[in-house]
Amino acid sequence: MPKLGVNIDHVATLRQARQEFEPDPIEAAQIVENAGADSIVAHLREDARHINKKDIENLKKSLRTRFNLEMSMDPAIVKIAIKIKPDQATLVPEKRNELTTEGGLDVIGQFQKIKRVTQELQAKKIEVSLFIDPIKSHIKKTKESGIDIIELHTGKYANAKKKEAQDKELKKITAAAQYAHSLGMTVSAGHGLKYDNVSPIAKISEIEELNIGHSIIARSIFVGLGSAVKEMNHIINH
Repeated sequence: MPKLGVNIDHVATLRQARQEFEPDPIEAAQIVENAGADSIVAHLREDARHINKKDIENLKKSLRTRFNLEMSMDPAIVKIAIKIKPDQATLVPEKRNELTTEGGLDVIGQFQKIKRVTQELQAKKIEVSLFIDPIKSHIKKTKESGIDIIELHTGKYANAKKKEAQDKELKKITAAAQYAHSLGMTVSAGHGLKYDNVSPIAKISEIEELNIGHSIIARSIFVGLGSAVKEMNHIINH
């Protein structure tokens, strides 16, 4: 069954709404770990709208599980990642005005930049993953860049309004995962996954980890963060 990575960005979003000190994303990460998550995910955006540099430093010091830092290829962010050394850096596209990440990286158009940043990070023993759309040509180009880990963007699947459209996107994700696996790549998936739509993705045997944030943090308001993580893990594993 897939492992579960929990994104804690929106704990920091709530903190920043009042520019105060709580809720503390570091404390949230510890609760998530104790509830059975396999990794902690956090996105250090260029505008630091939620997670900030201090959070990243404290996460690296305190976490017992794997730390996956989502990040753009902005030189300042790359410099921070190299200094802090997360276990994994997942390169994602980033637009200043977007509410959330709106798609996968343009691996073909940004190939040289991706390759350069990847080499910088790998030189510091940081594993690199690309957040990409489930497109065969993008997977192939990712492999050519020297990266063996991908996270498939599941946003179109999650946002599909009709079952026919959802099934179509599920087939794309399944085929992409199978292709990447055939190339010897490690496959994860995420974006927009919720308690009521995660099961079909979890059943794809080639996907080794699911990264989920917003729905778990939203659920935690009603049942508590630990219980929200356990509920998601139960669905994934059953």
